[in-house]
Amino acid sequence: MTEQTVDTIAEPTETSRGLGAFLALAGSIGLLASAILIIEKINLLKDPADALSCDINPFVSCGNVINTDQASAFGFPNPLIGVAGFAIVVTLGVLMTAGVKLPSFVQAGLWLGSLCGIGLVTWLQFQSIYEIGSLCPYCMVVWSVTIPIFVLVSAWVLRSLHPGASVTRFVNNWSVLIIVLWYVAVASAIWFKFGEKLWA
Repeated sequence: MTEQTVDTIAEPTETSRGLGAFLALAGSIGLLASAILIIEKINLLKDPADALSCDINPFVSCGNVINTDQASAFGFPNPLIGVAGFAIVVTLGVLMTAGVKLPSFVQAGLWLGSLCGIGLVTWLQFQSIYEIGSLCPYCMVVWSVTIPIFVLVSAWVLRSLHPGASVTRFVNNWSVLIIVLWYVAVASAIWFKFGEKLWA
């Protein structure tokens, strides 16, 4: 086996390990935020009059969001989806960090899951900002980790399926910029909607 062939094989492995470490970390953060939201939901059910730990002001408050229809989009609390989804992300991230090469169907499943996750998160962002008119801090933590998970997993899957395609080069070369611009877009929507009320 030539040195060039070794390099060709080794580079994706190191890249996958780096992505795996990120998925394990980001998934853990999302898992923790989702678990806290479930605890807050239970506390609210025990005492509806009690203020939650994430109730900061009238516009930044879990309590204003957690009891809405949007917070149970499928008939049960959305954080349950987060706990299950992020647990899978953490597990796959640990396996990738350990150097395990995931089968193609697992890669596809991870990308499909991240696509569904970003779709749900984008819908919830719109609902929180424009319909409910309130922001849940722990929900925003989930938003913050779901965006880079989707972008980086997409870049990874594209490298595996279509390594020479122009869209693969674009997403991989500009993944950090895509994530930053996505954050800026969400932050701008929040600012133009709430402005200084966020610190009221």
